[in-house]
Amino acid sequence: MDNLLSYSDLPAPRIERVRHELRRRSLVVSGIERVTPGMLRITLSGEDLADFVSLGADDHIKVFVPGADGTEERRDYTPRRYDNDARLLALDFALHEAGPVTAWAMNARVGDRLEIGGPRGSAVVSGDFRRWLLIGDETALPAIGRRIEEMPAGHAVTSIAVVTGPDERQVFRSEAVLTCHWAYRPLDRANDPSALLSVVRSVALEPGTFVWIAAEAAVTRAIRSHFVEERGLPLSWIKASGYWVKGKADSTEKFE
Repeated sequence: MDNLLSYSDLPAPRIERVRHELRRRSLVVSGIERVTPGMLRITLSGEDLADFVSLGADDHIKVFVPGADGTEERRDYTPRRYDNDARLLALDFALHEAGPVTAWAMNARVGDRLEIGGPRGSAVVSGDFRRWLLIGDETALPAIGRRIEEMPAGHAVTSIAVVTGPDERQVFRSEAVLTCHWAYRPLDRANDPSALLSVVRSVALEPGTFVWIAAEAAVTRAIRSHFVEERGLPLSWIKASGYWVKGKADSTEKFE
């Protein structure tokens, strides 16, 4: 077990919920990049981004596309990068399922239009700490990558991500001290935490580290339990989310 005695001497991190004006925006595809074989990055542009706000690296917007039956389909995605001055917003699409938004992304062309909404709000983590441990699967990589790239100098961040194989590894750049670990498993075992847990158990938890977890709900639950029950990490030092639930469309699970 990690030595967590010093956690009791540290002020707990704060998570501030900031609400934003909820509005719908109409944007145009201005760039398409295949980050890895299983990750597609689409850059959107338009004047509607002039007042776009996203204060948290794990914020979510709604992406709206027409459904097969004429109804509107909507899914949550993380703003990977955005630039108000340039009127640009980048979204990463994990091509792990053939849902309606994924299908739209795979067939998107420069000049296509896309409507988005939000983010409804941001969860801003702050406090007197300088160490982060970010853990997740493919769906969490946009938030992990954004957090790493926005991390200032003087901080240390460790990421542990599970993907299908070495060709799905991404390269991140940061002013912080960065350590990246990767675990592998096939997509049909995306709700099996064993591959990710084996790497998590091998990584020391330095005192004063904030732990962020996002993955398939069963995996998130197992990783969170490991830190809370096996390592004794205080709940105030962890933020965990089930970004998706295997076998259920458009489902999430929150952990308090």
